[in-house]
Amino acid sequence: MCDVSSIIRSFNRFELKYLLSLEAARAFRKEITTYLQPDSHANGDGFYTVSSLYYDSADYRCYWEKLEGLKFRRKLRIRHYETQAVLTPDSPVFVEVKQRLNRVTQKRRVVMAYREALALCDERALPNEAAAGSLAEQPLNRAVVEEIHAMLWQQDLRPASVISYFRQAFVGTDHDLGLRVTFDTHLRYRVHDLTLHAKGIDRFMLPPDRVIMEVKVNERVPYWLTELVAAHNFRLIRVSKYCQSLEAAQRVPRSRYHIV
Repeated sequence: MCDVSSIIRSFNRFELKYLLSLEAARAFRKEITTYLQPDSHANGDGFYTVSSLYYDSADYRCYWEKLEGLKFRRKLRIRHYETQAVLTPDSPVFVEVKQRLNRVTQKRRVVMAYREALALCDERALPNEAAAGSLAEQPLNRAVVEEIHAMLWQQDLRPASVISYFRQAFVGTDHDLGLRVTFDTHLRYRVHDLTLHAKGIDRFMLPPDRVIMEVKVNERVPYWLTELVAAHNFRLIRVSKYCQSLEAAQRVPRSRYHIV
């Protein structure tokens, strides 16, 4: 299971996305295991479940900034890497700012108890040092919390969508440090019961036989991987799980990037 305490809290990356069939994903996954290894933070096969609560303004500013391709844009979410344990107010979660600057993806995040994350994002309540635990020891975390707090007030952010999916992750060896390839399946969403602990009925945002593969790299994609992608004739797509969920829920008009 994911060990959230050992995951890095801030990083820059390039991200490439592909939409595959289950069959194509299985074949490609088999080939990359020659070069990559399962993520050690997950179970033995690199599997884990991700649930994220996304925030947006009443007029869906984050959605439109993505759709219009703004060179600089940010979005806020609370993310939970699920384990066999039930999500409780004391469970650790990530509060994340995911930022796009030209082609580079930047992520800043803090680990907080779930109750403190909700207090921050829903009630605009800055955590005190005692409640925030490690925040007192990590000045960078305090800076990220203050950035999140400012975003919430300035953009009047509120819960907009919950997204969950199964992910299998592979990471590079010493020869490909920073490389990460993920396969996301059973992508579901809901735009009601907007908390991570709710047991609402989630709908598929993509057909169950579709897989989103993401290639994440710090600097460049290794030659062997570009050759494999070309050999399988995979094509890049422009897709945001958050935007896809809003369009599937008919909260916004479907764009030309919507995947049926």
